[in-house]
This record gives sequence, structure tokens and C-alpha cells, in this order.
Amino acid sequence: MNSMYYFRPSIVVDVQSRRDHRNIAIDKVGVKNIRYPLTVLDKSRGFQHTVGTINMYVNLPRRFKGTHMSRFIEILNEFYGNFDIRNLPRILETMQKRLDAESAHIEISFPYFIEKLAPVTKSTGIMEYGCRVIGALDCNLGYDLIVEVIVPITTVCPCSKEISNYGAHNQRGIVRLAVRYEKFIWIEDLIELVEDCASCDVYSVLKRPDEKYVTERAYDNAKFVEDVVRDVALRLKADPNITWFAVDVENFESIHNHSAYAFIERWKKA
Repeated sequence: MNSMYYFRPSIVVDVQSRRDHRNIAIDKVGVKNIRYPLTVLDKSRGFQHTVGTINMYVNLPRRFKGTHMSRFIEILNEFYGNFDIRNLPRILETMQKRLDAESAHIEISFPYFIEKLAPVTKSTGIMEYGCRVIGALDCNLGYDLIVEVIVPITTVCPCSKEISNYGAHNQRGIVRLAVRYEKFIWIEDLIELVEDCASCDVYSVLKRPDEKYVTERAYDNAKFVEDVVRDVALRLKADPNITWFAVDVENFESIHNHSAYAFIERWKKA
């Protein structure tokens, strides 16, 4: 041959599908922290476009060495432009079949924005809330969906109010609420439920009359973290649409070098 080099044709070797000798199945394997555009239902506007951070996993039987990571991204791209929360069952089914898995899992975290009016002046502000959707499809257990919201709140300490001649210490808090449900539930309704159980809710725009209202309302409605978590739980227990819930409340204390915390999780009997 005249050429100095001889190129052999490349051979594609499917290393992932080779047998693994350790004989240990993996519960979840996949990809994390994919930034992706998505569409969520908006109670007042119909739809809202946002950007999610997505984790995708499947189980891996003990006989296989690895999974095919690129297939997760390929599946995601097949739903580009139509990546809607309502499509999660289809996405999970596709993951299950394409990766020859018994179970498929997806976690989507995203910011959700709501136009919120100040309580007195009605000044318009945009509030951001953290949301997460966790979906799973299992050959034996079927389809499972959890919706989670993260809601900022204000609380006033009842103990401080009781022992002080004037004033009381207050703080911002965070309520994380996750639910399973029978029928569709709006993100806005979950957020409103949480805010109703706080000393007062949080706003992005407040004029002086609004600040007066918020301060006095919180003072008149002093609550411990225990009060907030119990009030949220009470509302959820009374809702026949909710089948399971987990709620935690964390107060970033203004006069202590620690946070106050409370948590409740319940399965509701049919």
C-alpha cells in the first residue's frame, strides 16, 4: 500500500450491557441537574413557561454493568417544545421501555411566579415560589406523583409577645409542603393554604400602609413553628382529595443563632 497509515474500521462495543460479576442491583442510576425549558399549568393565565432542573433515573438489574446515559437526554429532547407536567406518565413509560427497566423516576425542580397584590394599596408584585414534581413508574407499584411547594412566610413568637411590655420578635420562615392527591390540584391552592396558616404571608412590594397592615396582622396572629405545621396538617387532613402529605416549617430565628423546626408526615386512610 502507498499510504503510510492503515485505518481499521471502528467497532462499536456495548460495554454497558456486559455482565457485571458483583451481582448487585442498583436502585437508581441516571443523570442529574439537566436545565430544561418546561410548561406548567397556571391557574390565572392557563400556562406558564419556566426552566426546570431535572433528574432522571431508572433501576439497573444486577446483570448489567451500566446504563445508557445518553438515552435519558434523547428522551428529554423528544418532548422538547411539549415538555408539560401532564406528560410525565408518557416520559416515564418511554424511559422504562427505552432503558429496559422495571422502574423509572423523574424529579423536576422549577421556579413558579405569581402576581401578588399588596394587602392595602394593591401594588402589584411578582412572587417567586420554589416547586418540585417527583414522578415514578414501577412495574409492580404503578404510577406515583408528588407535588411540592416551598413557601416563604412571616411568624411572630407568641412567647416573646406574652412576656414583653411592647413588641415581639418576628422572623421569616420557609414552609415545605409535599402532597399526593386523587384529582388534579393547583400549585396556587397549595401556596394559598400555607400562607393562610402563617402569622402573615410575604410580599415582594409593600408601601407604608401595607407594611403597617402586615406588621399588625402578624402581631395579632403570633405562631410558633408548631402552630404553623399543625394548622397546615389540619387543613390537609380535612381535604378528601389529599391522600398523603409531608410538611415542615423552618423559622430563621431573628434573636437566636439557630433555626426552629417542625415536621409532620401522614398517610390518610381511605
